[in-house]
Amino acid sequence: MKLAAMQMQDVRKVASPIRVPDLSFVIPAFNEEENIAETIRRVDTEARSLVRSYEIIVVDDGSSDGTFQHAKAADRDVPIQVIRLSRNFGKEQAIMAGLEASTGAGVVILDADLQEPLCHLASMIQHRAEGFEVVYAVRAHRDDEPYLKRLFTRVFYKLLNLGTEASIPEDARDFRLMDRRVVDALCKLPERNRFMKGLYGWVGFRTKAIEIELEQRGGGKSKFGFRGLLKLGLTGMTSFTNWPLRVWTLIGMSIATLSIVYGLWIVAKTMLFGIDVPGWSTLAVAVFLLGGVQLISIGVLGEYLARVFTEVKGRPGFIIAEIHSHIEAEG
Repeated sequence: MKLAAMQMQDVRKVASPIRVPDLSFVIPAFNEEENIAETIRRVDTEARSLVRSYEIIVVDDGSSDGTFQHAKAADRDVPIQVIRLSRNFGKEQAIMAGLEASTGAGVVILDADLQEPLCHLASMIQHRAEGFEVVYAVRAHRDDEPYLKRLFTRVFYKLLNLGTEASIPEDARDFRLMDRRVVDALCKLPERNRFMKGLYGWVGFRTKAIEIELEQRGGGKSKFGFRGLLKLGLTGMTSFTNWPLRVWTLIGMSIATLSIVYGLWIVAKTMLFGIDVPGWSTLAVAVFLLGGVQLISIGVLGEYLARVFTEVKGRPGFIIAEIHSHIEAEG
C-alpha cells in the first residue's frame, strides 16, 4: 500500500490543479488503439457541453498495441492524463489507478470501447444534483449475448448475493458517476483482489440506476473471454461471500455422516448375516470418516487462509510505469 500511495503522490504532482474539476473521467483501456482516440474526442466534446471544468484520465493497462501512444497524441487543448501501468493488472486495478489519480468533485467511469452512450451523462449529472451520490448504468437487456452466457451470468449473481452484506445488481455496468466521497471511500479500502461491482455496493451511499442500450463496439473485440470472466467471477465469490468454502465444509460433514451410517449398517449386517470380508468394514469406515474430517478441516482453514494469503503479501495492486499529462495548474 505504501508503494501505491507514493505512486499516487507522483501522479498528483504531475497534475495538481488549484481548482477542483467538476468531473473526472476515468477510462481503463487495454489494447484499444482502434477506439481510444475517438473515445477521448467524444468524451471531450460531451464534457465541454456539460460542465465548466473536467479532466480525462486514461489508464493503459499494459497494452501491447499503440493504445498509450494514441492516447498521448490527443489534442493539447484536451485536459488529459495518460497513465501507463507496468503490465496488465486487470480492469479492476486499472479503474483503481484512475480513481486514485482523479481530483474531480465527481468521477465518471466508462469503458474505452464506445459501447456506453455518452448521452446519458446529462441525466446522471441531474440525478447527482438531486442528491444521489452514485448513479450507475444497467443493461436494459442481454438479447445480444449467447444463451449460455446469460444463464451463467444469472446464476453467478444469484450465488454471489447469497449471504452478502450488500446486494450486487445483476446487470450493472462500470459506467457510473460517483461523488468524491464515494471515490475516497473506495480508495481507502485496503484489499488487493478487487471486485469493483461488489465494492460499489459495499460502500453504500444513495444510488440510482438508469437503463441504457449498449452500442456496437467502435473497433476491435472484447478483451473479456470466458477465462477472464471466470477469473473475475472467482474473485467476486471469494471477496463477498464465504459460501463456496462452506460448501466444502458441508461436503465433509456429509461424508462423515454417511461413513457413520455406513458403519452402523455394516455392524447390523454383520450381526444378522455374518462377516463377508474380514477387515473390510473397519478399513472402509476409517477411510471415509478420516476423509470427511479432513475436508471439514480444510474448509475451516480455507475460510481464513483464502483472505489472509493475498493480503499478507502486501503487494500493491498496480505499478505505474509512465505518466503523460496535458493538465496544467489553474490559478
